[in-house]
Amino acid sequence: MADWPLTSDLGPLGALPTAPRLARGFIGVVLTAWGLTGLADVTELLVSELTANVVRASTGPDGNPRYDNEGKLPLLWVRLLSDHFRIMVEVWDNLPPAIGTPVVRHPGPDEESGRGLEMIDALSEDWGWESVPGWKGKRVWAVLLAPQYQD
Repeated sequence: MADWPLTSDLGPLGALPTAPRLARGFIGVVLTAWGLTGLADVTELLVSELTANVVRASTGPDGNPRYDNEGKLPLLWVRLLSDHFRIMVEVWDNLPPAIGTPVVRHPGPDEESGRGLEMIDALSEDWGWESVPGWKGKRVWAVLLAPQYQD
């Protein structure tokens, strides 16, 4: 496992439409403090997509938030890690696996959605997701190289 001396966390956030905007603001502030502003735009784009996926999965067909059996709103967390050469973005959620897992789609040219993970795959060095033992939800992550280390 890589050593990530720089870490910063945001959350929990309710899985509501405002979450991606809050996450983008968090990314901008943290990367500025770390001196990695060259990665701000792409990192904000990735975290926005990952958090929006949680919000979409947390929304019922009627457009309203899905609450769990205890009446609780789904939550998400954002973690940013760096070793000064790379950035890892993690988005954690507490959604049950039955709601779905990340799958790269290849939508047709007329489809209005479904390109998010395809975009993350294209923009990141690596990405993936996993269920975490002892955690109800999942962790989706993406790794970006600092611009001076990209080919």
